[in-house]
Amino acid sequence: MSARQDSDNLAWDRSDELWEEAMKQVRLSSTCRKIESFAARMFGKPVSLVTPLIIGGFNVLYPIRIEGSSADVHVRLPCPNQAVFPEEKTLAEAATVAYISQHTHLPVPKVFHSGIDPDIGPFMVPQDLGSRRGMGQALETPREDPNETPVLNADISESRLKSLYAKMARCILQLVQPTFPRIGALVETSPGSYRVMGRPITLNMSNMFQLSNIPKSIFPLEGTTYQTADEWYVVLAEMQIATLLFQHNDMVSSEDDCRTKYVARQLFRKLAKQGRLSKFGFTEDDWSARSKDARATLAAPDSSGSFRLWSDDFRPVNVIVDETDQILGAIDWEFTYAGPTQFILDSPWWLLLDVPEMWDNGIENWTSIYEKRLKTWLSAMEEVEKDMSPGPFLLSAYMRESWETGRFWLNYAARKSWAFDTIYWKYLDERFFGEREEDVPAEELWKARVHLLSEEERAAMEPLVQTKMEESKKRVLVEWDDAEARQRLSSLLFD
Repeated sequence: MSARQDSDNLAWDRSDELWEEAMKQVRLSSTCRKIESFAARMFGKPVSLVTPLIIGGFNVLYPIRIEGSSADVHVRLPCPNQAVFPEEKTLAEAATVAYISQHTHLPVPKVFHSGIDPDIGPFMVPQDLGSRRGMGQALETPREDPNETPVLNADISESRLKSLYAKMARCILQLVQPTFPRIGALVETSPGSYRVMGRPITLNMSNMFQLSNIPKSIFPLEGTTYQTADEWYVVLAEMQIATLLFQHNDMVSSEDDCRTKYVARQLFRKLAKQGRLSKFGFTEDDWSARSKDARATLAAPDSSGSFRLWSDDFRPVNVIVDETDQILGAIDWEFTYAGPTQFILDSPWWLLLDVPEMWDNGIENWTSIYEKRLKTWLSAMEEVEKDMSPGPFLLSAYMRESWETGRFWLNYAARKSWAFDTIYWKYLDERFFGEREEDVPAEELWKARVHLLSEEERAAMEPLVQTKMEESKKRVLVEWDDAEARQRLSSLLFD
């Protein structure tokens, strides 16, 4: 049984239909000719399209050979109908890749051109790294079906695992070096110059829109950046409330299930508003039940003015390697922004390759296997830190403490709408507020914490429950007016 909350199955079906349409569109010979003439125009030379196309979850890459050049390139376009804010996302990614190339030693593909073209829309033209092999292939259990979810090979030798983890650790230690004054996406302000001036676009936002039909108007407005980690935690908490509010189908199974989801989200947002989530699991945490039993030993990062690059999708499959597993370059930086330093102080979620909420044997099994692999990861990280300049803090020490305190789960739940409920009640609630009675049915957990809500928050619960129950009688996809959607969300935010 997975720990994943269902997304809206109607929205998922529609997304599948749009995907089928997109796949036809990107393969049309007229589309391919258009890409060829675009590339010829860009490079001022004859070019030819090399098949097959490379299709990812959000982008399609057209491999291009340039006459008289030894290096091939890709014309990389957002898949039609698949990405939220495709223009903004593409420009932010191009700025991010250029910034990483300028300010770190992490290898990334050179981007020759990027922008918005009247014929083909938003685009990037990165170099072809000459390999299709990701580091994930070296780590995963061999699989016959490429569409199966990869999982870490249980039989991988300890020495090989440590060696591959060490290569990923080097990438992370490069990525954490630059700091930024605000939370948000990078924008190219003049040739070769980049500043945080765009709203963060996250993988979760894309999934909320695609798989749960959440109105885009409730996301941060274009150009919005944030001054403190606390502000961003509040925004993430409000997106969790929005998922409960706007996902029309498959969100709640009963009145009690709805109450439990509502209480968890309101408490999470309240802690964010009080500036407590950013301090949880650090020495400054003087509020949580966990801190009463065992205080953390490491200090919280500066919550304003010192943020670091965070990529929702940075993982082994996106680190391209040659046949000897030497890194050629890290790709797919589309969901990357300057985020709270708290995020990079957690051990990576991808150590087992698959996510906890989708693990076949359940989240507890994922956790126990993860714990074992975490020892290998930390050992690899410590060795790499001795070899490289570790920067302002010892990441290995922070990552170890993040797992021990549960900070790992706090940040994971904040970023993941469909893992939120299981993780909140299983790994966070008692660390925040102390022990609950044992053996309470999952749907009735709200009863243990409803007294922590304000009077207004409690008063809003029953009308929401009745609305959600009424909605569940009719399976439809609702299209919201922008102003109405923002108004509806603000009616559940009590400040």
